[in-house]
Amino acid sequence: DLLVQTPEKFKARFNIDVRVNNEVTEIDRKNKQVTVKDLSSQSTYSEKYDKLILSPGAEPSRPSIDGIDSTRIFTLRSIPDADAINDFITEQKPKRAVVIGGGYIGLEMAENLRHRGLLVAIVEMLDQVMPTLDKEMAASLHEHLHEQSVALWLSDGVAGFRQNNSKLIVALKSGMELSCDMAVLAIGVKPEISLAKQAGLQIGSTGGIKVNEYLQTSDPDIFAIGDAIEVEHFVLKKPVLIPLAGPANRQGRIAADNIVGRGTKYKGTQGTAILKVFDLTVAMTGATEKELQKAEMDYEKVYIHPANHVGYYPGAQQMHIKILFSRPDGRILGVQIVGKDGVDKRIDVFATAVRCGLTVFDLQDLELAYAPPYGSGKDPVNMAGFTAGNILDGTADIKHFEQLDRDDFLLDVRSPAEVERGGIDGAVNIPVNQLRKKLDELPKDKTINIYCAVGIRSYIASRILRQKGFDAKSLSGGYSSYFARTSEKLLEGKSAQQLRDEFCTGF
Repeated sequence: DLLVQTPEKFKARFNIDVRVNNEVTEIDRKNKQVTVKDLSSQSTYSEKYDKLILSPGAEPSRPSIDGIDSTRIFTLRSIPDADAINDFITEQKPKRAVVIGGGYIGLEMAENLRHRGLLVAIVEMLDQVMPTLDKEMAASLHEHLHEQSVALWLSDGVAGFRQNNSKLIVALKSGMELSCDMAVLAIGVKPEISLAKQAGLQIGSTGGIKVNEYLQTSDPDIFAIGDAIEVEHFVLKKPVLIPLAGPANRQGRIAADNIVGRGTKYKGTQGTAILKVFDLTVAMTGATEKELQKAEMDYEKVYIHPANHVGYYPGAQQMHIKILFSRPDGRILGVQIVGKDGVDKRIDVFATAVRCGLTVFDLQDLELAYAPPYGSGKDPVNMAGFTAGNILDGTADIKHFEQLDRDDFLLDVRSPAEVERGGIDGAVNIPVNQLRKKLDELPKDKTINIYCAVGIRSYIASRILRQKGFDAKSLSGGYSSYFARTSEKLLEGKSAQQLRDEFCTGF
């Protein structure tokens, strides 16, 4: 059921001869032929070519560390790999699993292992899961993984493995040792370039096969596509590795076009991706803030926290959206979204905007489908455009929480009931509807940094105060964004430690 096509179907429909269990071991560029090994009979033979396409994909990274060859350690690349994991769980009935790596595969493995009833821990070298997100956007994932009883070890790596009777011991670089019944390596993939190197094809600076805009390698009669190639980042305009299925499919079509002489260009990869993590959906497109900083690009950002549809219709769920855009023109550089519903259709609109070079002002004009079960009169995409546009045209003056100094004046314009549920220490609380009557309680010799729940009321308050002569700034994203930056304390709490303790016993 997992096989989309079979060799027989390909032959019947397209007259294509698909040879499974046949490995190309050598490319003879001079004579334009390949050497093939039949893995069933162990015999070898040669095939001539006019044009050749390399699509070897990527292979899971497997570090050379002690104990790595244990039969209790798995990687996931193919259906047989998945079968091996499933068979081990069915036959051995493991209770605890350690997933090494918190990227796409690691998070999907963690979810599915939990669904099979295992206790799960994720070990991640970085200080966050999902490295294609900025850290504050990953905070919601950390919190949700905690809610799903997944233990997290961040900023730590694996030093080695060893057996202790029937248990697998995972030794971390910090000195901690975790006891489990199985482990899954999900620390990323690397391009499979052995055949390309044997053929003397040029390898790019990122370690992928170097291709031009027509997907030709350094040999114009050899094309390369998919996870094995180095591509140009659509926003950053630099060589990158982005192993995703969508771009790989388009590359296959473009390579075929060019083999028959159409001259179709591949215009780069922007990294649009989406992932289900238990009840959350996380999606992104374009560049992250980390990447923009490294590239020294002039940018601004805003955070908004809209619902997926109008609040008066049942089932509304909050989304967290971060949009990055260039200054001063407002061209959209990247977007990240985390939420439970409505994430997919918004990221597709943003991805289209990035590809088409739209600005935040263009987002304001998009006419998107609306009915109460599906959205709002001002869709979250429109709201992102309004919020960002207000900054560029001077209507709004914002500050980000990381820019605050300890002695800055903070004004909380939420209701007292909201403040009781949590706030920022030292903030003065004046609900926005009472602000005009209490202007004398505010200093005119200081910048007033205003926050609410998500940023709407603080924007209104900043407009009121600026019109009254105050130096006022709205804190982008409100308390929701602040809480995301401070929720890491959850990982230091008692319940998080109890989850981790499950893996530190039973030696």
